[in-house]
Amino acid sequence: MTNMLILGPPGSGKGTQAEQIAARLGIPAISTGEMFRAHVDAATPLGLEARKYLDEGNFVPDSVTNAMVRERLHNPDAGGGFLLDGYPRNTKQLEVLDGILASLGTRLDLALQLTAEDGELVERMLSRARISGRSDDTEDVIRHRLEVYYRQTEPVAAAYAGRGILLQVDGDGDIGTVTERIVAAMRGTGLEL
Repeated sequence: MTNMLILGPPGSGKGTQAEQIAARLGIPAISTGEMFRAHVDAATPLGLEARKYLDEGNFVPDSVTNAMVRERLHNPDAGGGFLLDGYPRNTKQLEVLDGILASLGTRLDLALQLTAEDGELVERMLSRARISGRSDDTEDVIRHRLEVYYRQTEPVAAAYAGRGILLQVDGDGDIGTVTERIVAAMRGTGLEL
């Protein structure tokens, strides 16, 4: 059983790598973005609450996000391990996650952080925006999202580093190269893929 999470700045390939690693470990990849969409599509009470913020382009409040994660981690398929993608985003969410895991009688085994140079991240996201036709992903918006990441999520990485469970991997390169770097870095952690 492996309980882990993946973090990294926007454009670092977290979602793609989460799917790759979760498939190799045979555990579900749990993405907050996918949880939001599922709740909104199903018009659950949490989804209706989340939609108010998403429609305005704002972050979903911690209280709603925490409730969705708590519910999701109690699903039977997460009992054999999980890989969280996009959570915790800040230190308050980290504290809530600690409580959720304690209530389940488990703990986090590994926090995987993908790193990349800001210039590379901006180029990736601008390219992705051009391909998907997202006119709202301008360089200014992307740089702002990076600033928010460094301000809110880097302290989460620092907290996990302090616990001795942070593993940093260079996220520059193609998908397969990055996946192989992750596999190589995980060797020796006891969580080999």
